[in-house]
Amino acid sequence: MLDLDAESIYFELLRRVRERIGDVSLLLVGVHTGGVWLAERLRTDLGIDAEIGLLDVSFYRDDFHSAGLSHGVRPSQIPFDVNGATILLVDDVLNTGRTVRAAMNELFDYGRPARIELAVLIDRGGRELPISTPLVGRTLEVPADVSVVLSRDANSRLHLTLEQREAEEVASAPKEGT
Repeated sequence: MLDLDAESIYFELLRRVRERIGDVSLLLVGVHTGGVWLAERLRTDLGIDAEIGLLDVSFYRDDFHSAGLSHGVRPSQIPFDVNGATILLVDDVLNTGRTVRAAMNELFDYGRPARIELAVLIDRGGRELPISTPLVGRTLEVPADVSVVLSRDANSRLHLTLEQREAEEVASAPKEGT
């Protein structure tokens, strides 16, 4: 039985971020939606004053032409100058690496950061691009037809579930964040 206690996995991620980053001045950027929730929590727990940046990478995905535009596209908002900054890019699930690639492409449209670190709650493997990070809450081996879904309740507590996807969803869905 998998222990998917999202709160304890989050605290492991927080511990690793603190160890790796130390006293470096960070700016946080979360990838919609789960990455934003995690970035909000990290901002509070790390005592970062600056507002977080929000990215919706829908237009930057390399599968945009085949997946089309989702009805849930939100505007990206970066409320700070990224030039020369150390950015902690935060997402909920790392799979193929394509969402991270898209997020970095979008970040560079805002300027040139000095450094980008990546923090993810879950690394489910399945990389198609050479993207990795030591800032992982937990690594899970999950079949391709199972999605790892992060949710947040009314008290801002995090929850993780594994959900079986239909065969046509697996064939057509973007592979990142699942």
